[in-house]
Amino acid sequence: MSNTQAAMLKSVPNESNIDNGVNRGDRRELALRLSEALADSYMLYLKTQNVHWNVVGPNFYSIHELTEKQYEDMAEAVDVIAERIRAIGFTAPGSFTEFANYTALRDDNKERNAEEMVRHLMESNEMISKRLRSAAEEAENVQDVRTADLLTERIGQHEENAWMLRSIIS
Repeated sequence: MSNTQAAMLKSVPNESNIDNGVNRGDRRELALRLSEALADSYMLYLKTQNVHWNVVGPNFYSIHELTEKQYEDMAEAVDVIAERIRAIGFTAPGSFTEFANYTALRDDNKERNAEEMVRHLMESNEMISKRLRSAAEEAENVQDVRTADLLTERIGQHEENAWMLRSIIS
């Protein structure tokens, strides 16, 4: 955890005093990991919409359709993740500044051809699935089964997204 992330989490306003069987320190760490998942998902949502809007070439229609399904799924996912942060007693990040501090994805604003766009999305989905796997293990270790289930479901979706994207460029 970076110092910036630690400072942000320490200063989370409106922490709820809840007793769900997971101790406060573990819930705080899970809130951090969920905040990372939320920021990663939101940034990938934006990147996926960018491809959806701007891709050109012979595979335009298939990429356009696939990316629409993927960003629609992520739109639902960000809501579920944010609500889980709230359910375990913390305020969810909700600004681009906060997302930039939590995400591992970088906005490079680089122009790409269709294949490069798809490869970039595939790699981003793979990166997120790795980070989610680590977070799911932490949730399992502290017996927060709901958070572990949510993260496990997201791992599967990002792995499927990467597979579908990889299939376009293989």
